Amino acid sequence: MNAVAVRAGLARGWIEFKQTWTNREDAIGQFVFIGIFLGVLFFMRNSALPGTGFSLGAATVPSVLGAGIVFNGLNGAAGYLAVDREDGTLLRAKATPNGMLGYLVGKTTSLSLTQVTGLLFTLVPCLFLYPALAPGGGWSYLHLLWVLAVGLTATLPLGAALGSLTSSARSIGFITLPVLGLGAISGIFYPITSLPVWVQDIAQVFPMYWLGLGMRSALLPDGAVVVEIGQSWRPLATLGVLVAWSVVGLTLAPVLLRRMARREAGSSVAKRREKAMQRVG
Repeated sequence: MNAVAVRAGLARGWIEFKQTWTNREDAIGQFVFIGIFLGVLFFMRNSALPGTGFSLGAATVPSVLGAGIVFNGLNGAAGYLAVDREDGTLLRAKATPNGMLGYLVGKTTSLSLTQVTGLLFTLVPCLFLYPALAPGGGWSYLHLLWVLAVGLTATLPLGAALGSLTSSARSIGFITLPVLGLGAISGIFYPITSLPVWVQDIAQVFPMYWLGLGMRSALLPDGAVVVEIGQSWRPLATLGVLVAWSVVGLTLAPVLLRRMARREAGSSVAKRREKAMQRVG
């Protein structure tokens, strides 16, 4: 029965992924964010990393990719969960045998595919804009793949756990704002070593810094490491911290989602719809 639910979830995830790119509003939303990032990276092309001759724009590319994984993993998973909770989708999944398993597999599939597609749409133009990226060729891309895989595992379950704690889709701002704050201190658009040490210590607790570091170690030449903490890519620490966050997310998500599902009922969905109608009125 579980295998049936997994297959149904995979099929659902594939359908939702296709809808994301065939629905005009969703596709425009995706391309707007990608276009903003590419525009910022284009205007940074003539700047150099402090103390090096390496392009600041090229160094920012992998950082942006890492930050995108965190933002979309946390905010995207939480947002979808909150919306599906409000419109009754979760209630219908709960009423179906193994429906919650199929729902989670489907959301994980669609969000992962969307993340990978968005990464490719950002990375491919940057490879032409900054030829110095991915100096190791195939090895660089293999390195990128393992960072991407562990990054998705570290963020999607955590996003689902956070989403299960929100009362409505309008509460997602309480997740979005802290994530944006982490982006400001995690060395995304400027080397983290230029920040105070205590700020660096805070940033290193969370996955955004480590995903950016992992992406930089995969896509940048060895000479760019001079602006990193300890002048090292720290691959083992990167893997360790991201795996630790994966364990946290995979431990909390099932517990919190089961608790949320138990509280779902037709009356609660109707009450939320009534409140939404009152706000519209």
